[in-house]
Amino acid sequence: MHYIKLGTTGLDVSPIAIGAMTYGEPDRGHPVWSKGEEEARPLIRHALEAGINFFDTANMYSNGSSEEILGRALADFADRDAVVIATKLRHPMRPGPNGRGLSRKAVMTEVDHSLRRLGTNYIDLYQVHRNDHATPLEETLEALSDLVKAGKVRYLGASSMHTWEFAKALHLQRANGWARFVSMQDHYNLLSREEEREMIPLCLDEGVGTLIWSPLARGRLARAWDDAKSTARSATDGAFADTLYSPEQDASNRAIIDAVGKVAEAHGVSRAQVALAWLHRQSVVTAPLVGAGSFAQIDDAVASLNLDLTDEEVRELEAPYTPRHDFQGVSDEAEMEAIRRRIPGMAL
Repeated sequence: MHYIKLGTTGLDVSPIAIGAMTYGEPDRGHPVWSKGEEEARPLIRHALEAGINFFDTANMYSNGSSEEILGRALADFADRDAVVIATKLRHPMRPGPNGRGLSRKAVMTEVDHSLRRLGTNYIDLYQVHRNDHATPLEETLEALSDLVKAGKVRYLGASSMHTWEFAKALHLQRANGWARFVSMQDHYNLLSREEEREMIPLCLDEGVGTLIWSPLARGRLARAWDDAKSTARSATDGAFADTLYSPEQDASNRAIIDAVGKVAEAHGVSRAQVALAWLHRQSVVTAPLVGAGSFAQIDDAVASLNLDLTDEEVRELEAPYTPRHDFQGVSDEAEMEAIRRRIPGMAL
């Protein structure tokens, strides 16, 4: 395994990260596809043995169970200072007021809960799990910076939001001398390349590394078209999956998936390796987040690092792409209403 820097920081991470949303007690989150602790621990250990040192989770995953499982496994199988733990906050963690969001109260509360569940004294990369449009951005950014000063957090990251919002955040952090976002976790794969229009150029210009969620498009890029929507994860995604991969784009999606299969066959490798190898060619991509539910999926992800695609193959993979929905940071009607109140006259 070779290691790369996260953005322009000095932090060394593996170019494959394990997305720990896959791990969590089924009765606390996703009973169809999440792996409980007994199943998750061997997978985490296998990833470590393969040289992967980068693990991403969130407080909301299986209602905290993902953090607990990951923390115990890393404590047993790894040197804490040799691994990089990333987690996130924003989504609801308890009913009632102040149980969600990115207020100063929420930031200070949730970091301590995550530290406890992870069983660690510090978090390497603390990320906002999309934006909180009901809280002033300055309040959130100053609170996050204070966590870095307090030593509870080493680096800060962000995730899916509009490019103008991320640009504003970076500007405020620089202007106020606050700790800056060093990473952007966004949705990017062969079936969803809208981030190439604005977010990726901004990240390249600012020296921000990107971490990719759903790098295999909910498994669609890992299998033939007729089987592309048959995964347990896809079956439970419902309308959210249709937002990410609109049926209106089926013709384009099918052509891309067919191209992935053709390239995979030519190399004698899996489709997943081809889709991940394409991401590794993108200079802004630090690491795709792989939600590995089997040893084979971890091995496939690691093998993708050694797959060299030709320029002609890349053109064949990219050519069928057509513009699609720009899914970003607004995640519910309450947030939409908050934006309407703060920006009078804005038509949303």
